[in-house]
Amino acid sequence: MTKTGKNFLQGAIGRRDFLQATGLGLAAPMFLGMPDFANAQEKIELTMWAWTPDTQVQADMFTKKFPNISVKVENVGQGAPHYVKLRNALQAGAGLPDLAQMEFNSLLSFRQLGALADIGTNVNATKDKFIDWTWRAVSDGDKVYGVPWDSGPMGVLYRGDVFDKYKITPPDTWDAFAESAMKLAKDAPGTYLTDFGAADPGWVVALLWQAGWRPFHTEGTNIKIKLNDDIAKKWAAYWQKLLDAKAIDTKPVWTTEWFAGLDNGTYATWVTAAWAPILMQQSMKKSFGKWRASPLPQWKADDKITANLGGSTIAVMNSCKHPKEAAMFAAFMGSDPEAARLWNTKQFLFPVLKELIDDKELMGHKYDFYGGQAVNEIFAVSENQVDPTFEFAPFQDFVNQVIMDEFSAAIAGNGTLPDAFDRLQDKVVSYAQDQGFTVS
Repeated sequence: MTKTGKNFLQGAIGRRDFLQATGLGLAAPMFLGMPDFANAQEKIELTMWAWTPDTQVQADMFTKKFPNISVKVENVGQGAPHYVKLRNALQAGAGLPDLAQMEFNSLLSFRQLGALADIGTNVNATKDKFIDWTWRAVSDGDKVYGVPWDSGPMGVLYRGDVFDKYKITPPDTWDAFAESAMKLAKDAPGTYLTDFGAADPGWVVALLWQAGWRPFHTEGTNIKIKLNDDIAKKWAAYWQKLLDAKAIDTKPVWTTEWFAGLDNGTYATWVTAAWAPILMQQSMKKSFGKWRASPLPQWKADDKITANLGGSTIAVMNSCKHPKEAAMFAAFMGSDPEAARLWNTKQFLFPVLKELIDDKELMGHKYDFYGGQAVNEIFAVSENQVDPTFEFAPFQDFVNQVIMDEFSAAIAGNGTLPDAFDRLQDKVVSYAQDQGFTVS
C-alpha cells in the first residue's frame, strides 16, 4: 500500500502537476480494422507492463497471427510498485510502456491524469462479447479507456465440516450471517465465522459496493464525495456489533497466521472473490476437500446484488506511438477465444467474456478441494449480478490507505467503525481539494 501524506504524494503527484509535467491530452486514434493491420508492412514493437504470470504466452499468440507486430511483456512489480513506476515515468515524460495492466479501481485515476488513450473507435466492436458491467467500468459513452481482462465477482467460501458440525446453513442474508457468527462464537469458542478484513480496503469497498454505497461521482474536476452516508453508517454498525460481541476475529489478513487460520478451521468462511478458490487450493493442505462455496449474502432477502473485488483491464497509454496497433493487441488479449480460455485454464483468471461465463464445461468443472463442487458456477452467477453503478475515486489508492488506517484505528479502540467513516470523509475531502478538485 502507498502511504498517506508526503510519502504518498511522492508516488501519486497531483492531477495539475501531472498534466503540466507530461503535457498529455486525450487522443482518439482512428481504427482501420484488423485486416488492414494484418497486411501492414511496417515492423512494429510494443511494450506492455503486466504482472499476470506468463502473459508473454498470449502476446506471442498475437504475434503469430500478426507477424509484423511484436509485443514484449515486462513485469515491473505487482500492484502498488507497478503504479508507482507508471507515475514516475509519467512525471518524467519518458520511459512509459505502450500498454499497461490496470486494475478496475485504478483506471479512473490514470484516466483523470490524461495518461490513457481513448481506444473506443478501435475496440467498441468487441463490446458485446464482454459481461455488461465490465465494459461499463472501462467506458464513458463511446470512449473506452481499457479492455476488460479478468474480474472478481464475490461469493463465500466456507468450511463444510465446520458448518455441518455446528448445524449452520450457508447464510443467504447478512442478518443470517450475523446470527451464524453469534452462534458459532457461543458453540465453539476460538472459532470464528470470519475475520474482519480491515487491513484489506479493497474488501471493505467491495462489500460497501454491494450494500449500495456510492461515495463518488466525478465529472472533470468536479467531484461529489459522501463517504459517511446512511448506507456506510448502517454497514459500519452491523460489523461493529459483531466486533463488540467478539463474534468475528480481527487478525490482519493476508498474513501467514491468517492463512493458517483458514486452513486449520479457526475461520469458517472467507467472504471473497472468484479468484480465491484457486489461490486457496494452492495454499492450503490440511483442509483439502472440506471447503464449499455459496452466494454472497444479501441485505434484503429477495435481492440478487453482488460486487466485484479485484480484476484488471488492459489500457493503452496516451504516449504510445502506435495506438491503433496497441488497441488491436488489447482487444485480442481480452476477447480472442483461444487466448481468453488460456487466461482461465492456465493462469486461472476469472472470465469477463459472456461466452466463457456461459461455458458449462468451464464453469461446471468440479474440484476435489471443494468436495467435488463446481464452485465456479457460484461465481458465474455472481458475475451477472454485479451492480454496475459503482464509481471509484480518481485517487482511489489514497482512499484505500485512509480506509485501512482509520478502520485499523477503530478496531484498536480509537472510536468505532461509524466514527471511522466521519474521519474518512474529512480526510478525503481535504485531499481532493488539495489536488485541485471542486468538492460537493
